[in-house]
Amino acid sequence: MTTETSAEREALPQPFDAACLKDPYPLYARLRAEHPVHRIALPDGSPVWLVTREADVRAGLADPRLSVNKADSGEGYKGFSLPPALDANLLNIDPDHHLRLRRLISKGFTPRSVEALRERVQATADRLADGLAQRIEKDGSADIVADYSLPLPMAVIGDLLGVPEADRRPFADRTAEMFTPEHPRQIAEAVDFLHRFLIDLVALRRAEPDGNLLSELIAVRDDGDRLSEDELVSLAFLILLGGSENAQHLISAGLLTLFEHPEQLEALRAAPGLLPGAVEEIHRFAMPQQMAVRRFPLETMDVGGVDIPSGDTVLLCLASANRDPDRYPDPDRFDIRREDTGHLSLGHGIHYCLGAPLARMEVGIALDTLLRRFPDLAPAAPVDELPWRTSFRSRALVSLPVTA
Repeated sequence: MTTETSAEREALPQPFDAACLKDPYPLYARLRAEHPVHRIALPDGSPVWLVTREADVRAGLADPRLSVNKADSGEGYKGFSLPPALDANLLNIDPDHHLRLRRLISKGFTPRSVEALRERVQATADRLADGLAQRIEKDGSADIVADYSLPLPMAVIGDLLGVPEADRRPFADRTAEMFTPEHPRQIAEAVDFLHRFLIDLVALRRAEPDGNLLSELIAVRDDGDRLSEDELVSLAFLILLGGSENAQHLISAGLLTLFEHPEQLEALRAAPGLLPGAVEEIHRFAMPQQMAVRRFPLETMDVGGVDIPSGDTVLLCLASANRDPDRYPDPDRFDIRREDTGHLSLGHGIHYCLGAPLARMEVGIALDTLLRRFPDLAPAAPVDELPWRTSFRSRALVSLPVTA
């Protein structure tokens, strides 16, 4: 544990300013060039070690000495003040319990299970594209975020967990409020809403099981007594959050990236077979999730030539790792034909994203549908004036108006 005084903590650099939040990649390039690991302060003043180079981030993601359990924080890390029923999820649990919970939900996200959802995802994308066309015809433009990229994954994951349709948009809206650091009261209210929402959802699916993934997890809880009630609710929280947040923002960020690289957009239109590579490159180049879940060394350990004390907070910067020139040739070039697709956006090691096959399928279908249905799709506002979320954790568009 470090022994920094209050004055020393206040003197730590705070790099996540407004300019960085809009475009963090120049900052990451500078930090990587200067040193692999930096002692910085987050916007709330919390001291962390920021790891920026791909080799160190990849190694850290798989290193069992870096715990994700908040109980191992010597600095009393809080992060989101989540109630126990939301905090007992896979992102906060180390190997033994993590693998137990992961096995229980993994069958819902196998390639075979995900492939069975393809027709449903495509039907949802087609329906939403119809709505986009109607909105553009009526108003001259539509918002990709509100009208397409947000509702698509929310519909898919909502079906998977048996969330009533009327409750899906409120869940998505309150989830977005968790990433508004300038409004701490709003964050607390959003967490409280989500907590009550998920308790009610579990109660609903217990009373009215419908054969979906949540109903199956409830059966495990009630019949086999292998899940605590907090574990059950927190798993529902993680599946809904992870299954909606990243996919929706990848769709809008992917489309914007294609707009900003018209030669790549035209190549993809001309050769739809390039789509799988485009999806991987979008993950590398424009992944919304900037950081892996915070970690805490269980012992003093060397990371990138720096001795980080036990219990300190470590942030592994995925977005910086994905642009490391020591790993990717010409890393700031967006190239849908890039051969090396081994990005870290979906994690590495035991915390590799369970929903990766579903996310890839959703993003691919969403973009393919837009490109087929709207050959003249274009931004309806200057791209350098688009609003972005004000969170260093998640770089996400607030809106993306388009015309066709």
